Amino acid sequence: MPALTRDRNTPLKNAEVIAVLAAAGAVIHAGAIVVANASGFAAPGSTALDLTYIGRAEEAIDNTGGADGAANVLVRRSNAFKWGNDGSIAQAHLMKTAYIVDDQTLAATDGAGTRSAAGTIVGIDADGVWIE
Repeated sequence: MPALTRDRNTPLKNAEVIAVLAAAGAVIHAGAIVVANASGFAAPGSTALDLTYIGRAEEAIDNTGGADGAANVLVRRSNAFKWGNDGSIAQAHLMKTAYIVDDQTLAATDGAGTRSAAGTIVGIDADGVWIE
């Protein structure tokens, strides 16, 4: 596509809450960390490689008996969410990357190459870690 030579009415889509097709067998609880697996389907956060952090599940879905894409889940993005701290994240980790342990917990390290990144730590409280 060539560069613009005049104004363009570019379509806009609000992407704060998006519907993501769920992975086969995925059970995602409302409020859980949602990731995209290597194939691009939504799954609950877990210790694994090749996962892409999406955000927080706005609803629960159960695709236990379904194939990839048989269900979808609404996921809220573009916000900071408070997740559990496995105990390894401290103030020194502020503005550094956190890594996914499970569907509600984050860690300061990639677990010797076993965990996927969640996002940037923007706050640390006694009861959790804020990630954006």
